[in-house]
Amino acid sequence: MGSTGNTDKAKRKNKNGEASSSSTPSMPTRVWQPGVDKLEEGEELQCDPSAYNSLYGFHVGWPCLSFDILGDKLGLNRTEFPHTLYMVAGTQAEKAPWNSIGLFKISNVSGKRRDVVPKPLVNGDDGMVDEDDEDEDSDSDEESEDGASSVPNIQVRRVAHHGCVNRIRAMPQNPHICVSWADSAHVQVWDMSSHLNALAESETEGKDGTSPILNQAPLVNFSGHKDEGYAIDWSPATAGRLLSGDCMSMIHLWEPASGSWTVDPIPFSGHTASVEDLQWSPGEANVFASCSVDGTVALWDVRGGKTPALSFKAHNADVNVISWNRLASCMLASGSDDGTFTIHDLRAISDVNKAKVAHFEYHKQPITSIEWSPHESSTLAVSSGDNQLTIWDLSLEKDEEEEAEFKAQTKEQVNTPQDLPPQLLFVHQGQKDLKELHWHNQIPGMIVSTAADGFNILMPYNIQNTLPDLAA
Repeated sequence: MGSTGNTDKAKRKNKNGEASSSSTPSMPTRVWQPGVDKLEEGEELQCDPSAYNSLYGFHVGWPCLSFDILGDKLGLNRTEFPHTLYMVAGTQAEKAPWNSIGLFKISNVSGKRRDVVPKPLVNGDDGMVDEDDEDEDSDSDEESEDGASSVPNIQVRRVAHHGCVNRIRAMPQNPHICVSWADSAHVQVWDMSSHLNALAESETEGKDGTSPILNQAPLVNFSGHKDEGYAIDWSPATAGRLLSGDCMSMIHLWEPASGSWTVDPIPFSGHTASVEDLQWSPGEANVFASCSVDGTVALWDVRGGKTPALSFKAHNADVNVISWNRLASCMLASGSDDGTFTIHDLRAISDVNKAKVAHFEYHKQPITSIEWSPHESSTLAVSSGDNQLTIWDLSLEKDEEEEAEFKAQTKEQVNTPQDLPPQLLFVHQGQKDLKELHWHNQIPGMIVSTAADGFNILMPYNIQNTLPDLAA
């Protein structure tokens, strides 16, 4: 997880989420760079808990390589620990009949808010915490003030799903309605309300994944795609409106109709290879974007026929994922198979070079997921096949005076690599074969990620969101 080196390497994170020392060293500490530096024999990376307000990892059964966080009624801007969240996830089991869709309730997610710049103490101490104190802190996190365990409580209800789940998404307006893309080329819509109600009403239902797999028929089972796919997205503007795209480059539009759905049998066509991801526009109810193995991103208007309104070359390799910024709707992010990701300004899309406002070549393996923060318009998170989850703030620029002041306040003595992008806020590690991440829309600063070896729930300490109290 948020990995730093062992005793010969740094233990505390600085502003960039990289390593630094917790005691005054005799010589400046060198930042260890994932994908660049190599571990020496006998060395291993260790998680630094002081880099997180909250961090928890778990796995239940088969890997779930796609999931979604469900909207709930527990509050729109939750900042106080402990937290409760709901998720839906689909498995990738060894045999088709062994797969399932899991509904998760994860409660008692504890943590504590840490200061990015430690506050000086009254007695003149510098406010830094040494490793022994940090160990005590991490130990005390395991037990709350009343003596109760602070380990999260995981409850799961499972519904049988024939075949691996390539991707799964919950309708934002009605989170109990979920859609799954199966490797059998079927797209299915499910009503999970009974399972979510059972989880909400009990603290023991399905605890630790012990519940049996239940049989349930989907609301809709669409078999009109000629191949399997991964691309799927619910409309944020029109409840129930849905897009699904397949590996044969075709995209189908679903419209809600009397408690069910009507799927247009004539697909949108314009890509020359697999459609990998789809995103509805956050501001235009009839506009959506797609990306493809053909290296392009296309923009479409459902009122304007079955071909794209425009298409542009986004990367020199497969475009795996896209994310449309819901707080700044002119910005679209794309992630490629070559490890790069790019920010496109759609206002200047007639000139592709001008539209490319940022391009990063930090990751060493394919980008597997990318998502803008729902709370900060300049912040996004990225996951990659290099087993790194990174968080970026595009509003940041290198400021030597600010860096010097920060180091003075924290007594940092770190030789930060000059080629480290100033926009890089945080590097999280520890998961193998990272596949997908999502921000929690109602818990500022919380990210959930999934990989071949399980889930992580993380709240990096330097992702500070100062939102108004919506309940006030």
